Amino acid sequence: MTPQTWDAELYDARHSFVTGYGAALLDLLDAAPGERVLDAGCGTGEHVAQLAAAGVDAVGVDASPAMVRRAAARFPGIRVSVADLRDLPFREEFDAVLSNAVLHWVPEAGRAAACLYSALRPGGRLVAEFGGAGNVSAIDTAARALRAGHGLPEAASPWYFPTVAGYARVLEDAGFEVRAAWLFDRPTRLTGADGLAVWVRMFAPHLLAGVGDPDTFLAELGERLRATLYRDGSWWADYRRLRVVAVRPPR
Repeated sequence: MTPQTWDAELYDARHSFVTGYGAALLDLLDAAPGERVLDAGCGTGEHVAQLAAAGVDAVGVDASPAMVRRAAARFPGIRVSVADLRDLPFREEFDAVLSNAVLHWVPEAGRAAACLYSALRPGGRLVAEFGGAGNVSAIDTAARALRAGHGLPEAASPWYFPTVAGYARVLEDAGFEVRAAWLFDRPTRLTGADGLAVWVRMFAPHLLAGVGDPDTFLAELGERLRATLYRDGSWWADYRRLRVVAVRPPR
């Protein structure tokens, strides 16, 4: 997996919706004071800080050093560190794992699921949400067609967008018992007149690989997508999310 490079300050400034939508996951997690919770892919630390403020023994990890540095700067005192979800160091340490908008960046899904399982104590729970089958299909399809029209090669995708059944199998193969899983549409408003272009630069730079003039390319992409994804004065990303609740069975 090629590491994604993140601009952590831009992430907070223009893509705070990622953290905002995670509030529903925190409600679903329903962590009690004193519980030990791992935020797997903590980004810039918002959820770790919220959990800690509620009396939860919260720990955050993220594969991006830039994200971890910003999390530590934003919320002094929270516990965050750099770690890859495919190679976590924890063994039966947590009552729960929370993961928001991260697992679609880990195509080695089985390996990540095994690490999350190992991090949980028997009886511990996983609450996660990430891109599911069909996520950003309109953006991806239009950008790939535009690349082909410019004579550019097929762009390798860093994303993993599974179906409900496909990801349930991944979790079960890792040892989890799946309690709930659902796939749903979540059209997501992108801030600013340049919202689509900023989104592509942040989350889909692979679609710009080899493009000689990214500004022109993104303007052309906007024209192709305007009828579909621009309404009420804003760009909207065609998100589809997969949410899961699973437990590590007690011994």
